[in-house]
Amino acid sequence: MDIVTAHGPAEAVLDEADDPAFLLVLTHGSNGGVDAADLLAVRGAALGLGGAVARVTQPFRLAGRRAPGPAAKQDEAWLEVVAALRERFGDVPLVQGGRSNGARVACRTAREAGAAGVVALAFPLRPPGRPEKTRVAELRSAGVEVLVVNGDRDPFGVPDAADAASVTVLAGERHDLNRDPGAVAGAVEPWLRRWARPRAEARRS
Repeated sequence: MDIVTAHGPAEAVLDEADDPAFLLVLTHGSNGGVDAADLLAVRGAALGLGGAVARVTQPFRLAGRRAPGPAAKQDEAWLEVVAALRERFGDVPLVQGGRSNGARVACRTAREAGAAGVVALAFPLRPPGRPEKTRVAELRSAGVEVLVVNGDRDPFGVPDAADAASVTVLAGERHDLNRDPGAVAGAVEPWLRRWARPRAEARRS
């Protein structure tokens, strides 16, 4: 699905579901793509719970750039993408997320997007070697519950659970979270169940 934004085209790879329980919108890091192992693991968990999933390649990556550019422009484009996806999928709970830089975007825009929750994979708490430059304010600004999944060997650090987030730390994982995708799915699946359960119960009744 191609989506036009004010800052160039974006692309969403869709996994649709009949009567989806929720919509999960995921995006990549600064120089990665939507086929990253952790994103695919979370996709699988969501599909198993009856959710629909959209994996979004943002305009800067489609244009071949690694640097995302100004946060305000990135966020504006993201909100346009989410609005188009919500129009397609209707009034179901929205959960948004991503890995690394994508997790930052998901946190910064959660309130305005009307998200019910955020999945933040490999949230880059601070640049390596610069402990004074923290991005904790982005986590706190989400305004909804944030699930953080980071590796204990991530050079960008690990957020604290007190910072408006539930934090799962995976042993042996670095920033790419690709050592054990099953563990990533296992961390996210129970958290996503809160949106799957009401729809599943409604079907049984």
